[in-house]
Amino acid sequence: MTTAVRPRVRKERPRKPWTPTQIVLTLLGVAVSAVFVAPIAAALFTSLKSEAEAAEIPPHWLPRTFTTQAWRALWSTGNIGDWFINSLVVSVLVTAIVLTVAALAGYGFARTEFRGKKALMGVVMSGLMVSPAVLGVPLFTTVQQMGMVDTYWGMILPQCAPAAMVYILYKFFQGIPHELEEAAFIDGAGRWRVFFTIVLPLSRPSLAAVGIFTFIASWNNFLWPYMVTNNPDLMTMPNGIATVMNSYGIQWAQLMAGGLMAGLPLIVVFVFFQRQIVAGVAHTGLAGQ
Repeated sequence: MTTAVRPRVRKERPRKPWTPTQIVLTLLGVAVSAVFVAPIAAALFTSLKSEAEAAEIPPHWLPRTFTTQAWRALWSTGNIGDWFINSLVVSVLVTAIVLTVAALAGYGFARTEFRGKKALMGVVMSGLMVSPAVLGVPLFTTVQQMGMVDTYWGMILPQCAPAAMVYILYKFFQGIPHELEEAAFIDGAGRWRVFFTIVLPLSRPSLAAVGIFTFIASWNNFLWPYMVTNNPDLMTMPNGIATVMNSYGIQWAQLMAGGLMAGLPLIVVFVFFQRQIVAGVAHTGLAGQ
């Protein structure tokens, strides 16, 4: 004779009331989030207004009549597709080169001994104290003498001197236990094999963070592509949007639509890779500095 098994009824525990600290932190988080979301919401609502309504003073948040006129005008008058592709090509290539250079340089400084290491490390770190704007004129002269004005490489190569990224990976490589490399050396592995099979797999969080930071910085770079590019077909998104604004006056609705288009890839990158960003910063040892 079988007996029916009664299903266990899971008793729900009553929720504990919020403490004053939790309430204050929640309200503070909501306020900070509102501060960051407000400009994006304002840009979105402005892009859905007509140009006449967008220029009204005092401005108002919600459009009286929603219209996509600014978006359609931007696509018809601007070369958005080419600007997007140019930004993507430049940012991806800059990211790939910076990851390669920073990983090799950081590992060399962290794990090898050679004459003049400290002096060379000081030269690399001095790049953190020099503003990129100061180097604009000498870099442009060099690129012009090399015949790379109005070329992809003219925009890419000057962005591939990653002093900060070298330092980030250098700090991470210093934290890798020496015993792992010594065991590989005893088994007959060479320096390059250790680097590719042991060091790089352990460095994925930091490499991801460096790659994301570099991609965002290159995508947002306005000054250098503006200096080295005169060909409208090679303009990146920030430069292209600036030319639309200068050619047609301050068209606020179109300007906000272009800004949202330029910022959309960065928002997507942050949404999907925010864990890698946090993990990368935590693994580099820079979080407490």
